[in-house]
Amino acid sequence: MSLPDVPAGADGVRKAVIVTHPRLATGSPVVADTMAALESCGFDVRLIDKIDPRPFGQPTPHVDDDTEIVVVLGGDGTILRAAELVKGTRVPVLGVNLGHVGFLAEFESFELEEAVRRIASRDYTIDERMIADMEVWIPGRDVPLRDWALNDITLEHTDRGSMIEVGIEVDGVAMSSFGCDGVIVSTPTGSTAYAFSAGGPVIWPGVEALELTPLAAHALFARPLIIGSKSTFGIEILDSPPSSSGGWICCDGRRQGRVPNGTRVIVRASDSHLRLARLEDVPFTRRLVTKFDLPVIGWREQSKRTAHARWNGAADDEATPGISATPDTREGA
Repeated sequence: MSLPDVPAGADGVRKAVIVTHPRLATGSPVVADTMAALESCGFDVRLIDKIDPRPFGQPTPHVDDDTEIVVVLGGDGTILRAAELVKGTRVPVLGVNLGHVGFLAEFESFELEEAVRRIASRDYTIDERMIADMEVWIPGRDVPLRDWALNDITLEHTDRGSMIEVGIEVDGVAMSSFGCDGVIVSTPTGSTAYAFSAGGPVIWPGVEALELTPLAAHALFARPLIIGSKSTFGIEILDSPPSSSGGWICCDGRRQGRVPNGTRVIVRASDSHLRLARLEDVPFTRRLVTKFDLPVIGWREQSKRTAHARWNGAADDEATPGISATPDTREGA
């Protein structure tokens, strides 16, 4: 964590950008309220409610360098869109969850007034999140396509009736090859998203690492791999089977395109980071437990609490005539 370094806006004007979903921009009073609240605090506010994905390998638009903060009203998908606007800058992003899980968000919508107050007083810290850079070497081309991801990079088959055959390297050393539906390379931030659903481990944000998770691999040894930030993953689309139509590559579910057999993908840690504004010093573990609603009480303890609640309920009913014995098991639910 670090303190914010605030850019100097032209003529002393503080600039903020609000990023949201088109549906929320027109149908949610939260967006209008946030704009009004920031403007009342002296911000020049710009609203962006539509960020069309660029073709894979093409640069994305950026906010002005003198923007003080980007406030995201939406879910994690909206934060991924906002990340395109600040990639390569030092502008922080603060998420207010109007979606479902909102893993990257800092505040919920009912805490908006407090969030704006803290933004105006610059009362927040910066959490720097790792970004993955990639090079895609397509046969016959001398220059690679380049792209990046905050969450994950997926390489999948294009033909749902067949597999894609891939070879896996780490630091240029061949490790394995197998047929599969695809592979996911994720950052620690993305380890709680697609990679987690595919059976990959959760990586704490403070760990500078990359994770590769196979999708439905036909192999005896095809487990997730984790490498350090100084290492690289190499993935090649092999020509076997000859009928394979190549693969489909996608960054953060946004920038995507078809790649032919023989393509090599190199993934490494980026020199730049995404800067998330944090208003509370909440440990990642607590965020993980809360967002995923993890069962932190084992079934034995739950049974004890249920039995205890039933016993207390029965004892109270015996001491209070006229009240039927209905056990309350909410504590152990």
